[in-house]
Amino acid sequence: MSTPARNEPPVALRRLLPSDAELTAEQLVAELRPWEHATAQRPHVAVNMVHTSDGRATVDGRTAPISSLADRQLFHALRTRVDAIMVGAGTLRVERYGRMVRDAERREQRRLAGLQPDPLAIVISGSLELSADLPLLQDPDSRVVIVTAAEGSIDGVVADVQYMRFPDGVDLGAALARLRGDNRVRCILCEGGPRLNASLVAGGLIDELFLTTFPQIAGGAGALTIMDDALLGAPVALSLLSLCESAGELFARYAFEPPV
Repeated sequence: MSTPARNEPPVALRRLLPSDAELTAEQLVAELRPWEHATAQRPHVAVNMVHTSDGRATVDGRTAPISSLADRQLFHALRTRVDAIMVGAGTLRVERYGRMVRDAERREQRRLAGLQPDPLAIVISGSLELSADLPLLQDPDSRVVIVTAAEGSIDGVVADVQYMRFPDGVDLGAALARLRGDNRVRCILCEGGPRLNASLVAGGLIDELFLTTFPQIAGGAGALTIMDDALLGAPVALSLLSLCESAGELFARYAFEPPV
């Protein structure tokens, strides 16, 4: 997802819940302190996704057709409030991720919040089928942890890349525990894709969901939803924490309710 130009005027979001207000994306996220909700066992994990009104997470395999300026501003504002950003290998390849916070003003916002100027990038890649020419791996300012079941390494990277290996198959719960203990990660923003989201929700590893509903019907047989085809023992209850609107687009923040 592209970074909004700093000369683009901030989009006003009309907050409907918990109280009426008009806020920019940066004002909306300024009150978030997810690092305070980490446990000793694992980081606090929030997922940020966009979908159409009929539940499609992509159109023609990309999120760009269902991403507005307001959504992009919120997307990048959320990145200023976490220790790390997690993404699956497929999304990394399709969206061509680069430096997670490219704007100097946003890096300063992170520093003022007590965070590192650049968040740690966490890539989930079971097979390690990643090309060294991916912009993220060619960025000298990026710190990357690749969680994988594969041996070997990626030649020709410029970023500071470390590997977290699970030879018997990636264990996301164990990976989060190691990120908390070894890397001191307190809060993670997961940006998908749907298959990674599905694995996290199936393991009970998600605490919050930021969900943008784009006012469009996309159709498309077999198209992915934000949770792919996660097999759950029972539906997972969500609690609505806030709801904003802009030009018919809805921006919701949910808490995952603990299982009963």
